[in-house]
Amino acid sequence: METVRGAERELMGRLPEGALMQRAAAGLAVACGELLGRVYGSRVVLLVGSGDNGGDALYAGARLARRGAGVVAVLLSPERAHQGGLAALRAAGGRVSDDALRDIGRADLVVDGIVGIGGRGGLRPEAAQLARAAWESARVVAVDLPSGVDADSGEVHGDAVRADATVTFGAYKPGLLIDPARERAGALRLVDIGLTLPEDAEMEALQHADVADLLPRPVPESDKYRRGVVGVVAGSARYPGAAVLAVAGALRGGAGAVRYVGPAAEAVLAHFPETLVHPGPPDKAGRVQAWVIGPGIGEEADALEEVLAAEVPVLVDADGLRFLSPQRTREADGRDVADAACGGGRRAARTRARGGRGGTAGLRTGVGGAIRCHGAAQGLDDAGGGGGRSGTGQPHRDQLAGDGRERGRAVGGDRVAARRGTPGAGRGFRRRVSARAGGPPRGRAGRGADPGLGGRRPSGRRLA
Repeated sequence: METVRGAERELMGRLPEGALMQRAAAGLAVACGELLGRVYGSRVVLLVGSGDNGGDALYAGARLARRGAGVVAVLLSPERAHQGGLAALRAAGGRVSDDALRDIGRADLVVDGIVGIGGRGGLRPEAAQLARAAWESARVVAVDLPSGVDADSGEVHGDAVRADATVTFGAYKPGLLIDPARERAGALRLVDIGLTLPEDAEMEALQHADVADLLPRPVPESDKYRRGVVGVVAGSARYPGAAVLAVAGALRGGAGAVRYVGPAAEAVLAHFPETLVHPGPPDKAGRVQAWVIGPGIGEEADALEEVLAAEVPVLVDADGLRFLSPQRTREADGRDVADAACGGGRRAARTRARGGRGGTAGLRTGVGGAIRCHGAAQGLDDAGGGGGRSGTGQPHRDQLAGDGRERGRAVGGDRVAARRGTPGAGRGFRRRVSARAGGPPRGRAGRGADPGLGGRRPSGRRLA
């Protein structure tokens, strides 16, 4: 996040005062108009905090008011509200609420401008009550990111806004791509405000088209070694299915061949007779260009040392993570990754790139797709992640190695990069929000919503 903050400071130093906020407000107002469909006569409520997000919301509200919307601002800190934005709203015909819950209950759209990327911890009780009321009665749009979530890690400490959509500025914040914050962000809209950012992102999330472009395409002279052989150490007598899923992922990822090492060879061959099986140990199994180890191996930790000693990329997942200590990773990779994290999830998944391929990297995967974090081992939350550029809407997998659409290239040691651009290009913003919400903006409780902020609601496939 410091990269984004630095880019904002640099740009503000070159622009007239307030110009950057006006750019953000203009993009926010356009997105709100798209969600409303008909702006004239719509009722919009702004939840306004004391920071710049509150100013963005006020200026966006002024733009909507000039288009005929009835706009009401709920000021959580009246004495600290952005005075320029408040004056603009009043000049456009907007007003300050004298009964917040009443106005929220009548709203077609609620704009969350309570806190921004500098916020820490959950919402205060008053703000939490308003956020809960908004979720129950109207569409909710978050300004930059949902209030109450951590912009860096995606963690949620206490109550937080749950939004149907988030309009973010300049760059996708890491918290928008990582659960549990990802699920609270809804569909994403990126507004370009002119920031100059490094070409290489610290975190990238992949869509189906990105992964398809990265996968190697066989040519007439391709053989299994040119396409790559993946070694898989997975499964046990208790969990033979883990071996089957891991091998399936390798085959679906386009590997030229798969060598399986472990006690579940019979189950693997029954599903994939083309697999090359070996009883072990891994260093006797034959030539591979990458190893996957961990899913379903139980307490069998001996093979991990042999795999880590191989001079090829290694992906450690699932049960294997319990035996992969920070000290062991330092010894194997020559880098101190003990404190490096991408998210701060409950588990750690590490992709170790060797042979000059760029050090240690990491993947997060789950309900939203795959996220690539460059330059560090990182946390992996079992609940899954991947919004923003991701949004692939894939079903949850308990094993990272079991989904070949992402795993194939990751273990191949090559850099995985997402194409720049807006998530879900080609799909209308309003359509994506409607797909998540599953119906018209009112009557959330009728769609199975838990009225609590921590509740979850049925939704369509994530197409952000």
